[in-house]
Amino acid sequence: METNRLEAFSDGVMAIIITIMVLELKVPHSPDLAAIKPLLPVLFCYLLSFVYIGIYWNNHHHLLKTVKNTNGAMMWANHHLLFWLSLFPFATAWMGENHFAAIPSALYGGVLFMAAIAYYILQQLIIAAEGGDKSKLGRAIGTDWKGKLSPVLYAVGIVASFFLPWVAACIYAFVAALWLIPDPRLKEILDESRPARRK
Repeated sequence: METNRLEAFSDGVMAIIITIMVLELKVPHSPDLAAIKPLLPVLFCYLLSFVYIGIYWNNHHHLLKTVKNTNGAMMWANHHLLFWLSLFPFATAWMGENHFAAIPSALYGGVLFMAAIAYYILQQLIIAAEGGDKSKLGRAIGTDWKGKLSPVLYAVGIVASFFLPWVAACIYAFVAALWLIPDPRLKEILDESRPARRK
């Protein structure tokens, strides 16, 4: 099966996730700027989660461009990833509403951790199906230090949630910042495999 349906379905789910997150934002009843202050943790959590969904959407897009045909294992791995991403609105709202309290912050980190693991599983299934380390994706990701470091930092953030919840939030933001820096390797390999345009 071609990847078009899988990509379209995933795009739709991620768009709905962002919509649900923004609907969780409550409008202040006062027109004063002071009314925004209690909402700052909620707005920060929304921004962080929006960035994470954007990162997953970008990487997922590039990931599927390396696939010729999907198989059942890839489709279930993709659903597994979407399941964890679909928990972002709940985890985001709970952490924001409770101003980074320990358990909501730990749960948020747990969702980030499991989404990273799910993405890794999908990535590895694609690499295996497309020819292992010699596949386009295998050559592009190389050692994948960001993919391996992220779950470790999420685990540190989960532990930090019980002692210094703001430190945990900073760790989650730091990992997002790591992924915001574009990695040109996959794009370069995809560009190499495209036929040259006629002049």
